[in-house]
Amino acid sequence: MTQEGRPRLGRHAKIGGEGDPEVFVADEQQEIDLDLARWQTLALRVLADEGVRGAAELSIMFVTEAEMAELNESYMGKAGSTDVLAFPLDAPDVTQIVMPAGSSRGPDRAPADPGDVPLLLGDVVVCPAAAAHQAPTHAGTFDDEIALLIVHGILHVLGLDHAEAAEATEMRRREQAHLEAHHWHGPMPAGFRLEHQ
Repeated sequence: MTQEGRPRLGRHAKIGGEGDPEVFVADEQQEIDLDLARWQTLALRVLADEGVRGAAELSIMFVTEAEMAELNESYMGKAGSTDVLAFPLDAPDVTQIVMPAGSSRGPDRAPADPGDVPLLLGDVVVCPAAAAHQAPTHAGTFDDEIALLIVHGILHVLGLDHAEAAEATEMRRREQAHLEAHHWHGPMPAGFRLEHQ
């Protein structure tokens, strides 16, 4: 932990070109009202604590159960809806991005600068209806469940996993640290559980 109680930058730090990280949030469902600015702020703070610097982009989409079921089947091979899916793009750093063909220098063009290309981190897709169903037996409240799903999805995009016991322990530790720093602004409330399904 840092002096402010925030997680240390880990092996998942990613650095883009000139600029600041951006989080694009889209609400593709109409069942549950969401404060998109609040979730965007949470995501930006998690990215900062995880070491994401410079021009980097992350997308968060809130979708219906039907849309989530389609994504879950198409990409995970599983039937039915789920709560969160993460689609990392895995560009380790901006200097390894290959410039497109035809981006060579022309009469009025400066040489292509990889620093001008944002680092595309990936997408986090959250199903608010699934979050509402499982919140009472998982995180406790709907707000806590959405916050957990966003943090969980971002950590997956940045390369963390929970397939092995040690990985699950590390992911839970980082989730709790981010939630305490940026969602609860204090210790984890009673009744909240950090379990991975």
